Amino acid sequence: MSEKNGSGASENEERDDVSASDAADKEERDGVSASEDAEQESGAGAGDVETLQAEVAALRERSLRALADAENTRKRAEREKEETRQFAIARFARDLLSVSDNLNRALAACPADARDGADEALKAVIDGIEATERELQSVLIRHGVKAIEAAGAKFDPNLHQAIAEVPAEGKPKGTIVSVVQGGYMIGERLLRAAMVTVAKGDASSQNGEANEPEISPEANA
Repeated sequence: MSEKNGSGASENEERDDVSASDAADKEERDGVSASEDAEQESGAGAGDVETLQAEVAALRERSLRALADAENTRKRAEREKEETRQFAIARFARDLLSVSDNLNRALAACPADARDGADEALKAVIDGIEATERELQSVLIRHGVKAIEAAGAKFDPNLHQAIAEVPAEGKPKGTIVSVVQGGYMIGERLLRAAMVTVAKGDASSQNGEANEPEISPEANA
């Protein structure tokens, strides 16, 4: 009887050991599974963060582009508004130039020696014409219309209109000799080209330019 009892106890102990081992294995598997789940969740979380960061960067770039486009549009609108305001009077200003031309012709018809011998009434008329011309030029300048300085300058087809090529001793070829009709700019645009005569250039000036000695660095020193 005692042998049976001892055998039964031993079997119970073996079953308990097997159950304990199974429980340990189960706990180990559960631990591995929980660890894998945690790693997957961690990986998924990192992926979500990277996705969100990429979306934030894309939104930021779009916002910056939108701001840049808005700023460019604003600047373009201001520039067009200023150009419209400035050049809206171009036709009117061009018409006023003929008035200035006539005033200058009237003054040119009365040279200095003729004025000296004129009576007081004629002198008053001449003074009035000069004052009117000065005031007209002041008004033109106030509205962005400025005269082109042409006399003695190098001929520029963008600013000048040559009506004749004349001999001019001592002046290089292409130099403006005289201004027949003044030219004007409005802002950065040409309102009217200056009508000028241009030097042909004589042999002495051309030879002088061609034979001009070179200055050595020692001479400059």
